[in-house]
Amino acid sequence: MPVFLSAHEISKTYGDRWLFHRVSLGVSQGDKVALVGVNGSGKSTLLKVLAGLIPPDEGEVAVTAGIRVGMMSQNPTFHEDATVLDNVLSMDHPLALAVKAYEQALTGGKAAEITAATLRMDEQQAWEFETQIRQTLTQLGVPDLHQVVRQLSGGQRKRLDLARVLLSEPDLLILDEPTNHLDLATIEWLEGHLASRQQTLLLVTHDRYFLERITNVIVELNEGQLYRYEGNYAYFLEKKEERQAQQASETDKARNLMRRELEWMRRQPKARGTKSQARIDAFYELEKKAQGPGQKAGLDLSVPTARQGKKIMEVEDLQKSLGGKRLVDDFSYAFKRKDRIGIIGPNGTGKTTFLRLLTGQLSPDAGVVDVGSTTVFGYYEQEVFDLPADKRVIDVVKETAEVMTVGKGETVSASQLLQRFQFPPARQYTPVGKLSGGEQRRIQLLRVLIRQPNFLILDEPTNDLDLITLNLLEEFLLDFEGCLLIVSHDRYFMDRLVEHLFVFEGDGKIRNFPGNYTDYRAFAQQQEATAAEVKWAEEKNRPTPTPSTAPKTSSAKKLSFKEQREYESLEAEIDSLEGRKAELIQLLSSGSENHEDLTQWAQQIETLDAELEQKTDRWLELSERAE
Repeated sequence: MPVFLSAHEISKTYGDRWLFHRVSLGVSQGDKVALVGVNGSGKSTLLKVLAGLIPPDEGEVAVTAGIRVGMMSQNPTFHEDATVLDNVLSMDHPLALAVKAYEQALTGGKAAEITAATLRMDEQQAWEFETQIRQTLTQLGVPDLHQVVRQLSGGQRKRLDLARVLLSEPDLLILDEPTNHLDLATIEWLEGHLASRQQTLLLVTHDRYFLERITNVIVELNEGQLYRYEGNYAYFLEKKEERQAQQASETDKARNLMRRELEWMRRQPKARGTKSQARIDAFYELEKKAQGPGQKAGLDLSVPTARQGKKIMEVEDLQKSLGGKRLVDDFSYAFKRKDRIGIIGPNGTGKTTFLRLLTGQLSPDAGVVDVGSTTVFGYYEQEVFDLPADKRVIDVVKETAEVMTVGKGETVSASQLLQRFQFPPARQYTPVGKLSGGEQRRIQLLRVLIRQPNFLILDEPTNDLDLITLNLLEEFLLDFEGCLLIVSHDRYFMDRLVEHLFVFEGDGKIRNFPGNYTDYRAFAQQQEATAAEVKWAEEKNRPTPTPSTAPKTSSAKKLSFKEQREYESLEAEIDSLEGRKAELIQLLSSGSENHEDLTQWAQQIETLDAELEQKTDRWLELSERAE
C-alpha cells in the first residue's frame, strides 16, 4: 500500500525532558492507527507534529504529494457571525465550493449565473452534498444549519468541527479524542461511519470498544519510544504483555551479568588506564540496561469510605424544568446499598441537572430528595475544577484536607496521598497550569475521594484519562463498598461497572432498565426492529399515489429535462429500497448471536427509512408538476 505519511527519527522536548526521541512512524493507505500512552507522555504533541501543526526539534515529517490531511482541532476556529451551513461550505472542498456557488447564484437570481452554477453541480455530482451535510450534522447533534455559530455551546462547536473534517473527506483523517463531547448513540454512529469507509485514520482515543472495532494498528508511546502492534486492542494487550515479560527477562539477565562485571571492576586497579576501556564502557551500558525500562508507580486509589446506614437516599415524584424544557418528570427511586447505576441518554436531556438535584446543588420544581443521615456524597463533576494556573498541586489538595484517616488512628498526609496518585514530591510543587489534562483529572478525583464518600457520583470520569488509569479506576470502583452512580460515554466502562441504568429518553422521561449498556442496546434494537416491521406493514397496505391520481396544479412549473429523468427513476428506486428494508427486517426478526450484526442491520434500516422518506417526498413533489 502507498505510504501517506512518514516520520523519520523525530524528537520533541517539553521543558527539560524528551517527550519522544528519534522515533519513526509510517501511515499507509487503509491503515487505521490508534496512538496510545499514559497521560503526559506526549500523544497530542506527537499528533500535532505529524499533522504539521508544530515542527519537530529533530528529524522530519513528510506527506506524500497530493495527499489531503484533515485534522479535528482541539481549539477550532469559525466565522462566528456566520451560520453552521456557511461555516461548513467555507471549507476548501470541491463539492462545498460548488454548493456554495449554487446557493449564491440562486440568491442573486441572474439566469446566466444560475445556469453556470447548475452545470457545475451536475459535473461534480454535488446535488446530494447538502443532504449529506444535513444528515452528518443531525447525527452529531447540530441539527439547525441556520443557527449562528456564536450561539453554539462548547460541545456543539467540537461536534461542528468534527462534522466539517468528516465532510471534507481527507485522504488521511487525524482525530484527537473524537468521542469526547459525544453521547453514546453518536459514538456508535461515528464508529459505524469510520468502520464502513476505506478511510486512512490516525487517532488518539481511550475508548476501548472504538479501539477494538475500528483500528488495525496500535502504536504505543512509552518512555519516549514508539512500539507498533499490527492488530486491534485485544492483540495490543496480548503483545504488550509479551514485550514486557521479555524486557523483564532481559533486565534480570543484565543484572546477573552486571554483578559479575561489578566484581571485576572492583578487583581492578584504581587507575583507569590499566583496565580495558571497552569493557568499562560496556559496564556502564549494562548498568543502564539492568535498571530496566522506566516504570511509574501504580496509581493507588485505596481510600476508606464512611460508614453507611440502612437509609441511603429516597427520591419521590421529582420534577424539574429549565428554560421551558422539561428535564425530569415524576421520577421516583429508593437507592439501596451497593447500587451500581449507569445514566445514559442524548446530550441535553438533563443528566447533569439530575445529578445536581440529587446532591442539592439545584432545587426541584416538585418532589422530594430525602438523603440518609450517614450518606456522604463524592461528586466528580464533568468540568475540571477552576483554579488559578499558578497555584501549586499540593496547595490545591490541602484546601480540601491536610490529612486523611485510613485506619485505627493512622493518618496519611496530603503529600503521601499525592504520591499514591502518581505525583512524586518534585511534581507536587508544580503549578496546576502546567499539568496535563489527565493529571488535572487525577487531582480532581483525589479531592473527591479524600472526603471518604460512601455515595460516588461520577459525571464523565473517563475524559482525558489514559488506558492504564482507566483500568485502575475500574478496579477501585469494582471494590467500592458504597453506592455508585455514573454518567459516561465509555461503553466498556459502563458494561464493566453498572448493573442497571437510568435511561433519559427526553421530555423528562427516565426509564429504569435492569442490565448494563450492551443489554440495553440489544433491547433497544429489538424494539426498533419491531417498530420498523409495524411501519413497513402499514406502508405496504397503504395505497401508493400514481402519476394518474397525483394532484396537479395549474400554477406549477413543468418539469425540466433533468427533473423528468429523476421522476421516472424514482419509482424503481423506492421499490428497490423497500425490498432491501424488508430483507433487513426479516434478518433482525430472525436474530443473531453477533451483536455487531444486529447493530449494523438496525443502522441500515434507519438509513433506508431516511432515504425512503426523502425519495418519496421528492416523488410526490415532482408528480404534482408532471403532465
